[in-house]
Amino acid sequence: QVQLVESGGGLVQAGGSLRLSCQYSGINFGNYAIGWFRQAPGKEREGVACISDALEDRTFYKESVKDRFTVSRDNTKKTAYLQMNDLEPDDTAVYYCARGIYVGNYDYKIAPSEFKFWGQGTQVTVSS
Repeated sequence: QVQLVESGGGLVQAGGSLRLSCQYSGINFGNYAIGWFRQAPGKEREGVACISDALEDRTFYKESVKDRFTVSRDNTKKTAYLQMNDLEPDDTAVYYCARGIYVGNYDYKIAPSEFKFWGQGTQVTVSS
């Protein structure tokens, strides 16, 4: 059974940093992409970053975060990370990780429909 658990959220001042972790339980972690999403109150869930499977090792970002966020993975620990720097109040949201449904050479658009098995989310609050 596949489970994903996010951690690392919290309250931070604008300009600060946080690193989110996504711990994966199940088999074949390295075979799948891991995506990061966020959802602010009253808004739709949006994709912010994605790292492809361990073989391809490519990254994809939402335009507004690509110079501030970095996605990575440690396949030995079955964990994916989202390093968030220079945080802004508009980054405030619940952040989720999820497992991609496509394997191999696929260009993720970081759309929710491309992912399955979601974590429960971790709250990130950025104060001004």
